[in-house]
Amino acid sequence: MIIVDTALRRRMEEGRPIRVGMVGAGYMGRGLVRHITASVPGMRVAAISNRTPANAERAYKEAGLAPVRADTSDAISAAVAGGRPVVTEDAFALICAEGIDCLVDVTGAVEFGARVTVAAIERGLPVVTMNAELDCTIGPLLAHRARSARVVLSGADGDQPAVQANLLRFVRSLGVTPLVSGNVKGFQDEYRTPTTQQPFADRWGQNVHMITSFTDGTKVSFEQAIVANAFGFTVPRRGMYGRDHRGHVDELTEMYDVDELREHGGIVDYVVGAKPAPGVYVLGTHDDPGQRSYLDLYKLGRGPLYSFYAPYHLCHFEVPHTVVRAVDFGDAALTPPAGPRVDVVATAKRDLPAGAVLDGIGGYDIFGVAESHAVTRAEDLLPMGIAQGCVLRRAVAKDTVIGYADVTLPPGRLVDELRTEQNELFSP
Repeated sequence: MIIVDTALRRRMEEGRPIRVGMVGAGYMGRGLVRHITASVPGMRVAAISNRTPANAERAYKEAGLAPVRADTSDAISAAVAGGRPVVTEDAFALICAEGIDCLVDVTGAVEFGARVTVAAIERGLPVVTMNAELDCTIGPLLAHRARSARVVLSGADGDQPAVQANLLRFVRSLGVTPLVSGNVKGFQDEYRTPTTQQPFADRWGQNVHMITSFTDGTKVSFEQAIVANAFGFTVPRRGMYGRDHRGHVDELTEMYDVDELREHGGIVDYVVGAKPAPGVYVLGTHDDPGQRSYLDLYKLGRGPLYSFYAPYHLCHFEVPHTVVRAVDFGDAALTPPAGPRVDVVATAKRDLPAGAVLDGIGGYDIFGVAESHAVTRAEDLLPMGIAQGCVLRRAVAKDTVIGYADVTLPPGRLVDELRTEQNELFSP
């Protein structure tokens, strides 16, 4: 923040704001537009694409702006050049338009997000993604493509994965070796459905399927898999430990076997009910006895594990930091440097009959659990991000992890092609 606020102030003074193109105008997208418009000098949301243009118009109007409509890249380019906020139904016309400095994906859609991200990389646009569902499914391949194109592809500050990434980088800068990267949840029940979560979704004006994915454990599995893939960590077992702990996160230092953590090379995990919440934590060790003495003096305890945490994550409020890092500094807040280490695999939420069409993330049929990529490949398990629209070839009992052999994939999807390409690239 010490660097990015200075960069933004300079841009404001020079009259050359970062021009953001945003795809998706739901709950988080609307908040992001309001925040950038009111509180981020040196940046503006230049264009929004949404499949329902009225929602994109709503995002601008709630921020006090009057957008124009455009259907072609030339028309979008003209509006951006004239400083007029512009709305379009066509995300690909937005990507092809001139004058956009960074694309932000706020969709949460795997297939559509894949098409948008591939197009943006090919266009040479930096991409900041809030699409954890896509990132977990084919993020390593997309990051590989971005590196090859010399384009920044980054997870977003404010979402738990990038908040953990910032904390991990800070901890490493202290000479501490991180061994656990964790997420603090307030509640989890794998069998929650859109029916049980509808009142909460209505209260906050959010998508009920997204809310259901938060409560059934799918979202935290996606988030922790992303962190694992970015930092070379793994999971200690299918589903992670996921302890129920009502105390402070500092107390977690007594709940892990340090030798096991070292053997794994670091793990991702989560805890339910701990304080402060919602936050993230990192547990690490220091090899220097003299420095351990200093850490004790500084009230971090005697080790061998030391606790570091961030007591909040502020979602859309922090996204502009990532945009500046990507555009002005070529720095990704979070990106996988190599192949996948952890996947999220589809698990039956209820007894499912043969012929059932899986409803996907945040639905009635399945929830996602984190599993090591090695096991996912060895057992040919079905990634959660691939599952929507798949047809079951046989009946599957509740709590059973679903494999590729159990389903027929929908035809013609890009995400399936990219998943195959990722497998062949990183684990032929």
